[in-house]
Amino acid sequence: GFVVCLDATPEIILSRLRAQPMDEPGVARPMLDSHDPLERIRSLKSQRQVHYTTAHCTVDTNGLTPAQVAEKVLTAWNMRNNQSEADPEANKMTQDPDLASIVRTSQGDYPIWVGWGILDELGERVKRTLSPGAAYIISDERVSRHARRAQLALEAVGIPGHIFMMPPGEQHKTLETVQHVYTWLADRKAERGHMIVAVGGGVVGDLAGFVAATYLRGIPFAQVPTSLLAMMDAAIGGKVAVDLPQGKNLVGAFYQPKFVLSDVSTLQTLPQRELTSGWAEAIKHGLILDSDLLASFERDRDDILSLQREVTTDIIRRSVAVKAGIVSQDERETLGIRILLNYGHTLGHAIEVAGGYGNFLHGEAVSIGMMGAAYIGNALGMMSDGEVERQRALLDSYGLPLTCGEINVQAVNDAMLSDKKTSGRAIRWVLLNGIGNATTRNDVPDELVQDSIRMLTAN
Repeated sequence: GFVVCLDATPEIILSRLRAQPMDEPGVARPMLDSHDPLERIRSLKSQRQVHYTTAHCTVDTNGLTPAQVAEKVLTAWNMRNNQSEADPEANKMTQDPDLASIVRTSQGDYPIWVGWGILDELGERVKRTLSPGAAYIISDERVSRHARRAQLALEAVGIPGHIFMMPPGEQHKTLETVQHVYTWLADRKAERGHMIVAVGGGVVGDLAGFVAATYLRGIPFAQVPTSLLAMMDAAIGGKVAVDLPQGKNLVGAFYQPKFVLSDVSTLQTLPQRELTSGWAEAIKHGLILDSDLLASFERDRDDILSLQREVTTDIIRRSVAVKAGIVSQDERETLGIRILLNYGHTLGHAIEVAGGYGNFLHGEAVSIGMMGAAYIGNALGMMSDGEVERQRALLDSYGLPLTCGEINVQAVNDAMLSDKKTSGRAIRWVLLNGIGNATTRNDVPDELVQDSIRMLTAN
């Protein structure tokens, strides 16, 4: 069958319910019998999200009439029926054993490939996807060997590959570096029919994507992440940005890649601390939406940590599919779904800020933040003691930190209140209503938050 998810913002859903006559059949909504129906709608949407992601198509119904919604559903149905005949390559793509997921966005659908040694197939996949006249590889000095492999793979199929090597590190994710790349592209007469390929970690992907979104008003690009954190997070979803002195990611856009190609074998060259940090985001996907995935992280820990080829490739493929499904449902963070990916990030980001971004890697801070969120969930009766211990033991077994030690508590509080998930002074927390069932709450008492911070900062 063909399953369609009709979506809308919680505010629109509530307004529609209030507009219906109370004596109309089917209006009774006992699950919305709450002192705060809007927050109850948000919570129900979050709890049911894992089921929504199984739909073949999602229609954003905000501002649409029933007739317009029906037209969009019919269009999606016709496109699906005609896809195999009109685009045999698309049909072939779904049969690719390296395919982890297809991300469905307003800018078009694109595949995420996860495999072992598939960087050497980059040229064939680029040619099959776009067949550009030239490709411009943006990378950094730490992964120069992978950039060279990408160049050789492109040239093997007749696509000229040029490499721009930027200095490594977040401090170089700036408009100044972007200007250097613009000049480099202009000197080589880059065209819209060419392609940018980001080969590296999250910093490279963010900057290269921003360049692609803005040069010539948009040039196609592909993400080839070589760090675990980038494979799990930054390369998926179309968020591209650079930093300003006033803060991170303040200048950016939503610009989707043509594909994401994750070669798991590149993780063999990743520094151990960065590899460990990346597992936090991967485990998070199991905690928020997929208890079976979480069980695999527990059962196969030794094989995963040793990067055993088949097991590690499979676990990464399954984990990135969780994020891909959420992004497909809520590309631009307007429906209250994509926020579920921020489990552990409210406290985690605050700890990063309070430490001046120097004490913890992102995944390490997220691990600490997830423990803080678990303590809050436990105090609210949402997580049992056993579930909190299960999360703690798993994170610890992957070598991730559980506390941050002494830190400026006031700086942590200030950072939380300036977080993008905060409205007024009410923080919208992502919590677990049991393992694999993330939801949001904006009614967490401040004393619980402070208790959680004290637990995280205790020596």
